[in-house]
Amino acid sequence: MTRSTDAYYRQHVMPYYRAFGSRFGYTALLGRTRHFGWYEPGDSPWRFTAAMRRMEVVAATKLALPSASSVLDAGCGVGDTARTVARVSGAYVTGIDGIEPDVALARQRSARAGEPGRRTRFLRANYHALPFAAASFDGVYTMESFVHSPDPPQGLAEFFRVLRPGGKLVMFEYSSTPQAELAPRARGALLRVCELSGMPGMLTMTHGELERLLRQTGFVVEPTYDATEKTLPMLRSFSALGRLPYTLACGVGRGDSLVNAMSAVEMYRHQDTWRYTICRATKP
Repeated sequence: MTRSTDAYYRQHVMPYYRAFGSRFGYTALLGRTRHFGWYEPGDSPWRFTAAMRRMEVVAATKLALPSASSVLDAGCGVGDTARTVARVSGAYVTGIDGIEPDVALARQRSARAGEPGRRTRFLRANYHALPFAAASFDGVYTMESFVHSPDPPQGLAEFFRVLRPGGKLVMFEYSSTPQAELAPRARGALLRVCELSGMPGMLTMTHGELERLLRQTGFVVEPTYDATEKTLPMLRSFSALGRLPYTLACGVGRGDSLVNAMSAVEMYRHQDTWRYTICRATKP
């Protein structure tokens, strides 16, 4: 890790993921996987695991790489996305993450997963300073991990460096509405969510900014897909689950202590503050 990003992760991102509310919520509801699901009309909003697997299949589809390609998962968590991408595409996936217990669990789960697990490997690393030679991968993807970046240009430069010419980068990330365009309550909610969840990249990446940064880095960028509607059923469910505890906590002045409940309620309430985007780019 670079010194500045290492310090940021220790001071802001790690405390969020180590907080009791985060550990309990992600474990009880999502099996410690940390990304949204993909919903089509008729899908149950409460079948979180099935929806997350669908989102991971979309990632494999968007990469559109031949079997046996080498792929980097930048922010792999416990490795569920990596195993799905390996299973669907036949790729060999290297997952990196800054949270050592998640890396260890990713290895354990892959050891039990059979063939998809044998196509994965995991290590602790930071995507701002990747421990790989230039042109090491055919594809790179992020799954809601780049919002934690305190230095998006540096992260994108590293993705560009480790991709081979013709390699694909696919990013499933949030973008935010410029703060000047938001009403005070919506702006306040967005700032609280990003601060308490350690997501400076979400504020940096206002709508269209990620695409601009990708072009500036040297990528050829395809039109961005707005997948917000595909994720809203899960957010609506989270908001319903979090509304009562969040309301009670607010009543005693402790609303921000329930970060995930607060985020679900406020981001569902203020849908004008954010979008869920899928960006696809190619290294020339």
